[in-house]
Amino acid sequence: MEIGIDTTPDTGRLVREAIDLMRGARIAVLTGAGVSTDSGIPDYRGEGAPARTPMTVQRFLASEDARKRYWAGSHLGWRHFGAARPNAGHVALASLEASGAVAGVVTQNVDGLHRRAGSRHVVELHGGMDRVVCLDCGQHYARQAIAEELTLLNPGMDLEQSIRQAPDGDVVVDEVESMVIPACSICRGILKPDVVFFGEFVPVPTFQAAASLVAGAEVFLVAGSSLVVNSGVRLIEQARRRKLPIVVVNRGVTKGDSRAAVKIDAGASETLTAFAEALGS
Repeated sequence: MEIGIDTTPDTGRLVREAIDLMRGARIAVLTGAGVSTDSGIPDYRGEGAPARTPMTVQRFLASEDARKRYWAGSHLGWRHFGAARPNAGHVALASLEASGAVAGVVTQNVDGLHRRAGSRHVVELHGGMDRVVCLDCGQHYARQAIAEELTLLNPGMDLEQSIRQAPDGDVVVDEVESMVIPACSICRGILKPDVVFFGEFVPVPTFQAAASLVAGAEVFLVAGSSLVVNSGVRLIEQARRRKLPIVVVNRGVTKGDSRAAVKIDAGASETLTAFAEALGS
């Protein structure tokens, strides 16, 4: 069959092999940052990824200055991060779920783009930047509501300054001494985006939901993830133990390459679109 993407002959052959493996099978999908790069969200680890020192949960909890620094950068970046739109890869996976080929998507991304593209069964391993949680009482807030409160509390904040966006919607900001950050409206506790920071563990129920999706699948498809994060490695190892065919689509080397029945070194958007065109009918 003709593959509707520009490929080398070898890549085209691998795409066809992957399609043959997945045809008629129940597919579980794991996605990483490489799926969202075509939406303008930078990759963490790909070639050309920006150097960054991510906030750890330990620093966030220990220091009000660290919380101010985080919220200042995250607030400035939210306008750009929140404005990102699903790309062809997100749309392809939603289409494959609608057709019954994909059972669901487990994502390491916190951008919410799978949900916005129309995917219904999505397990967000690391949470979502569009939600905020109180660490003291557990109250949840919409991120946009907190963004509006931050603006009201900091009327002098220069939202037009030049920023460098990071993959989690954060940016670098130096001057935060006068920053005022909101507290929980219920208990005045500490607010934090509802995402898994470095140093935190994926909540057990969330990982169990992801593992259940893999357990019910017949093929495991990894797209746009280098599989450096432990939660992704655990899922691909579960798939390997169950002897599921594993398909990996990623530019560059991943930790799952040795376990993959097919590894395709290509972009996620065009490859997932080719899969949807072949399997979605």
